[in-house]
Amino acid sequence: MARVKPPLFLARAPYRRRRLRDAARLLPVVGMFLLLLVPLLWTPKAEVSLSSADVIYFFAVWLILIGLAAAFAPGLRADEQQPEEEED
Repeated sequence: MARVKPPLFLARAPYRRRRLRDAARLLPVVGMFLLLLVPLLWTPKAEVSLSSADVIYFFAVWLILIGLAAAFAPGLRADEQQPEEEED
């Protein structure tokens, strides 16, 4: 018997759910980069003081990360209700 080949491309909904999961997994990495590495790049090595612009930057990044996580949450929650097809 001939095996039926699976389609080459995924359907749109499972593809988008997977990309949303990938983005949610990448969010902590991006957050750590923005909160730890970027401020180290703009501060001189001799000066290690915290200015008001630094505090505003940290809170702005923190709020943006919270907003992005809240935006991703409904799509991730819907993924649990609809089981995906098993992968080979």
